[in-house]
Amino acid sequence: MIDRQTHPRILIIYFSLSGQSRGLINLLAIGMRSEGATVVIEKLQTQKKIAFPFKGIIHTLWMMLSTFFRLRIPILEPSPHCFEKYDLIVLAGPTWSYNPSGPVLTLLDRYGTRIFQGQIVMPLLSCRGFYKIHNRLLRRQLTGCGAILEESLIFSHPVKEPWSTIGVFLKSAGYNPKEFALLKKYYPHFGHTVEQLHQVKEDGVRIAMELQIDSAPKEVQSTTSPGSHTAKH
Repeated sequence: MIDRQTHPRILIIYFSLSGQSRGLINLLAIGMRSEGATVVIEKLQTQKKIAFPFKGIIHTLWMMLSTFFRLRIPILEPSPHCFEKYDLIVLAGPTWSYNPSGPVLTLLDRYGTRIFQGQIVMPLLSCRGFYKIHNRLLRRQLTGCGAILEESLIFSHPVKEPWSTIGVFLKSAGYNPKEFALLKKYYPHFGHTVEQLHQVKEDGVRIAMELQIDSAPKEVQSTTSPGSHTAKH
């Protein structure tokens, strides 16, 4: 049991290219800190900068293809505080062509055992709707690193398919989806909704409160809102 007078220590490791995952984890951290948790945030840094949006349709298609085959993207070594002991580690990032992002895969390959072995880990996914392969692979990789897994927090863009895929593709290629008359009706917004941002902050509060009760948080019950839920696969 954690002493109720102590502050849980939480590490959030994340990668974000478009800013969607960054927005989620910042609000998650705000919720955790409001309950007295000490939160350390580590953004994965790639060795070569990845420009977003990409340079046109051809480059976007190449990124989609390479990430479909789980191409690793080299990263800089994480900060020393990533190798310390925490009450909880959150590993967050986007879904890239059904998979974890290249930088997250590299992190697991090179540093996974050193960071996650024996640690309680909660995956957080930012995605459209195709998250199941990503979630399953990520959890399998983390288990292989010796992590103790909690339920995954999953936030999917609420726009229906195929409009979500079309809109994200155009946005990634450097176009504004709202400039296309057909998409105005079916693709009103890129990324997560205000409701989802409120939800992830509430999840942060709930997780920190759970950590105050016990050193190993039980199942995280997240109030269901459109496009956000917990899952274990």
